Amino acid sequence: MEFDVIIDTSLFELGINCEGATKNEFLVTLVNDFEDGNWRFEKFQNFVWDNISETALSVTEREALESQPASLLTAAAKNLRLTDSDNDFGKGSELAEIVLYGIMKHKYGALPVVPKIFYKQNVQDNAKGADSVHIVLEGKDGFSLWFGEAKFYSSIEDVRLDAVIGSVANSLAKDKLKKENSIITNVSDLDNLDIDDGIRENIKSALAPKNSIDTIKPLLNVPILLLHECNITATTKEYTKEYRKAIADRHMERAEAYFKKQIVKLRHIHKCDEIRFDLILFPVPKKSPIVDKFVSNVGQYKG
Repeated sequence: MEFDVIIDTSLFELGINCEGATKNEFLVTLVNDFEDGNWRFEKFQNFVWDNISETALSVTEREALESQPASLLTAAAKNLRLTDSDNDFGKGSELAEIVLYGIMKHKYGALPVVPKIFYKQNVQDNAKGADSVHIVLEGKDGFSLWFGEAKFYSSIEDVRLDAVIGSVANSLAKDKLKKENSIITNVSDLDNLDIDDGIRENIKSALAPKNSIDTIKPLLNVPILLLHECNITATTKEYTKEYRKAIADRHMERAEAYFKKQIVKLRHIHKCDEIRFDLILFPVPKKSPIVDKFVSNVGQYKG
């Protein structure tokens, strides 16, 4: 993983007590470092562009262009919808989806099964589902499902958290879960993966539409990435233990606030206590320069 992991454990292990919590609520804190007195902006942007093709292109398209790096990035950029919305809930959403894809790949070892931006760009059904869909191999022949949410906010105060939890609740509705399962089993990327044929068939069998959605709840994980502006990061010049502690303290406080709200909001979902939730918090000094640079680069590639 290119970014440092400060926290990666359950709320239970952190000693955070939320009424109704299980041992399936996790906090992950990722941070970028500093150089020459500045947050490493270019390193973050490079991470986005290093992962953009697998998020926005099918495996067939990627393989066809793998010897043409510039063409690969151009094709990926053309599949980005981007939003011209000025509100904090929309701007930068695709950038956040790409970052989550990179985190899933490099931290969790996820397989490149469903390039979600490609899928959303190339189908008529635009019903909202998860922002990311991944499969992680577990042990010799097991696997887990990861249906993620990704947001980029200027703040993670309480007023922002309700919208995130609403999106998570929506993605866990029965029809949305069945839709994501059908995406995994119907796209050709799963057949093109270099995995054991037996595991491939296990995945397809488990996600078959004839099966009850209840059977996949124990396999389901929900990574929730919140890229967010952070005053601590904005006023820091050097990557020190004091900085890491300040971020850790802030994120533990925010994780407690988040999960207290989510537990109440999601308690009606059947077998919700069998689903794992990873709240992934990633602080940046300021949102607008990151989004503006990303949009500008995409525009250049689109021509």
